[in-house]
Amino acid sequence: MSRSRLLPLLVGALSLTVVAACGTPAPAVAPAGGPDGAGPPPARFSEQQIAWQPCGSFATTTADEALYANDRFDCARVAVPLDYADPAGVTGQVALIRAKARGDRIGSLLVNPGGPGASGMNFVATLGPVWDNTEVGERFDVVGFDPRGVGASTPRVDCFTDDEADRDVPPGPYLFDVGSAGQAADIARRCSDGSGGVEALTSVGSGNVVQDMDVLRSVLGEEKLTYLGYSYGSELGAMYAERYPQNLRAMVIDGAVDPELSESQFRLSQFAAWQRTFDELASTCAAGPDCPLGTDPARANETFQELTRPLLDRPVPTTDGRLLTHADLVQGVTSSFFSPAQRSMILDGLRELRTGRGDTLLALRDLALGRGADGSYGGAAYMDANLAIRCMDNPRRSPAEQADLRDRAHRAAPFLDPGRPAGPAHYECEGWPEPPSRQLPWLAGADAVPPTLTVSLTDDPGTPHQGGVTMARRLGGSLLSVEAAQHGIALYGGNACVDRAVSDYLVDLTTPQPGATCGR
Repeated sequence: MSRSRLLPLLVGALSLTVVAACGTPAPAVAPAGGPDGAGPPPARFSEQQIAWQPCGSFATTTADEALYANDRFDCARVAVPLDYADPAGVTGQVALIRAKARGDRIGSLLVNPGGPGASGMNFVATLGPVWDNTEVGERFDVVGFDPRGVGASTPRVDCFTDDEADRDVPPGPYLFDVGSAGQAADIARRCSDGSGGVEALTSVGSGNVVQDMDVLRSVLGEEKLTYLGYSYGSELGAMYAERYPQNLRAMVIDGAVDPELSESQFRLSQFAAWQRTFDELASTCAAGPDCPLGTDPARANETFQELTRPLLDRPVPTTDGRLLTHADLVQGVTSSFFSPAQRSMILDGLRELRTGRGDTLLALRDLALGRGADGSYGGAAYMDANLAIRCMDNPRRSPAEQADLRDRAHRAAPFLDPGRPAGPAHYECEGWPEPPSRQLPWLAGADAVPPTLTVSLTDDPGTPHQGGVTMARRLGGSLLSVEAAQHGIALYGGNACVDRAVSDYLVDLTTPQPGATCGR
């Protein structure tokens, strides 16, 4: 499979990897694991022997079953403490997949696709053709991991059933659909009950994942970590670099979350980026025939609203007997902005919607949320884990603050404004059983970090370009700006300039010159 054909397949993995776990700066608190949080992992974990095996038993979805059957991969589980402050207590397991180096091996490359909540195992397996045909796959054992709470790792967050996911029951981070404190409390109760209790549910924050990454480094036999992180994976990478600079060999970040924005500010920057992408789509569409957004781009917001707002009261059918709701449409459209190849499908879906059918738009939503052909979401696990990790990373918002964010978001992206009187708004994490565990700011000022490489796309609709500029500056590393309008590109996006720069850096530790750019 060509790398250009891989891009649409990866939208499901990356499309919601930007529901960021960043938060409003707060007074620093000492992380678990020692006074400075940077001590070595306990020996019982760092010195364990890893046992690689066939991957079949690690599959959690039907898609995984097919991918993991490839004997190109092997898998393992690594024990980690549920609570690093109590290493003798309950343990969890982090599941790994490995594509072994094809040639002269440098070491392991640890990969995280973002989320939070995306499966690194599925991501690495999906990118099998990349590792088979690039220098990175030749020189590195490429290792994807499911962070605690996700996929094949334990504890595994489980809040809602597949049927409930089909009915839009899980709260959407961009939908502002939690209307009462009671609803928020019920969400927390469901997640706690389904995930093994409060201790398990509240152990999945990014601070623990970063410490898990250092356990993985040690167990994989690496003196220093080589890391590739996309989107939210940039947060994990930056936190690791700041916490364990002495243990870092190299780090590529693609699609950086801006470390200087609060969660609300970052969320608003995404809505603004979506509006810019929508405006560009409307302008291009207006120049062609049968544009469902009309021939006047200046009226595209109103045209889109007239076409989509009726879904609030009257969802439209699909051929499989399901219904396309307004929430489904919002998730399908905004996630499809991340891949240029899918923007034409948005227009096809809107044309179809004019005829009273919702198949294409619902298919885009399903791809983004990981719904399989058999109706399974892996137990709705991606959405559930995404929620739980955000709730342990971000400060709580009051109902007034949540309502203000909703109103500002709709002003930033008026094409998404539902046009209804604003009702109560409650933060989906309001009822969480424990306060956030992540130290904020999550990147305070990384000292003594070895050279890093941040790849940032000029028209990224998920993590706007300025975030990459800021991340590179805060890490004291190199920035590669790319003229592209998608979310994520390194190694799989078909850009030879980017791939060469990333490969040169990972293999030879050669960074691009200041001001380096890549074209489309």
